[in-house]
Amino acid sequence: MSYADRVFVDMCEEIINRGTGSQGMEVRPRWEDGTPAHTIKRFGVVNRYDLSREFPAITLRRTAIKSCVNEMLWIWQKKSNNIRDLKSSVWDEWADEEGSIGKAYGYQIGKKYLHHTDADGSPVYMDQIDAVLYDLRHNPFSRRIIVNMYNFDDLHEMHLYPCAYSMTFNVTKNPKSGRMVLNAILNQRSQDVLAANNWNVCQYAVLLHMLAQVCHMEAGELVHVIADAHIYDRHIPLVQELISREQFPAPKFWLNPEIHDFYQFTEEDIRLDDYQYGPQIKNIPIAV
Repeated sequence: MSYADRVFVDMCEEIINRGTGSQGMEVRPRWEDGTPAHTIKRFGVVNRYDLSREFPAITLRRTAIKSCVNEMLWIWQKKSNNIRDLKSSVWDEWADEEGSIGKAYGYQIGKKYLHHTDADGSPVYMDQIDAVLYDLRHNPFSRRIIVNMYNFDDLHEMHLYPCAYSMTFNVTKNPKSGRMVLNAILNQRSQDVLAANNWNVCQYAVLLHMLAQVCHMEAGELVHVIADAHIYDRHIPLVQELISREQFPAPKFWLNPEIHDFYQFTEEDIRLDDYQYGPQIKNIPIAV
């Protein structure tokens, strides 16, 4: 059965059975009817996925792989903070009348900074994803290949503080093939487990595969660290039904091998083959 399913089920059971609730406390999120949106949570959840073994899409229900990759590319490739550049409607609640979500996510990825000086001492400015690509190709064993979207100077101009806020990349070596292996840690301050967990896992698994391919590496391990992994009160019965379902083998992941430039990837260059899954959960209430 799918390893991602087992991780998801274990995490949900841990939250429901051993988590702490926010009932009786003042909370920021509200349901559409204005009712406080309380949660039950676990602190410091760490999930590991070996991408060399299988792709971590759950089979309990379908993860819309092309939609989640479109959102990931909207941030990391287009470096956009405007929902008019995004195909899905997942950010509509946080956009202003011009479509902007403020100085969040793609805006932070695209900000340039002084990365290094070249041979003649001239300054070289890069944004965060270009710096990652440069370092993976020129200094792969650096322990400083980090992307951070939690910029305190700009928080007041973000319509939502970044949830998945940093990636730390680390390269190892495959002793059998001799090839370099790209690994990453995804740090997330907060996660709505039902609505976003596998969506985020699949996004960053695809990102890791893409970066590995264009940097001539193998995809290795994705470590997902969630500070506050929570299930909303109105989601609990939905989650309980979901994790009781039949599980299927993991799908096979395909990434277009002809793409060697990160900026040429689209959601059409990825595919999940032999993907079996349970019925979708429709109309999940979202707290804002």
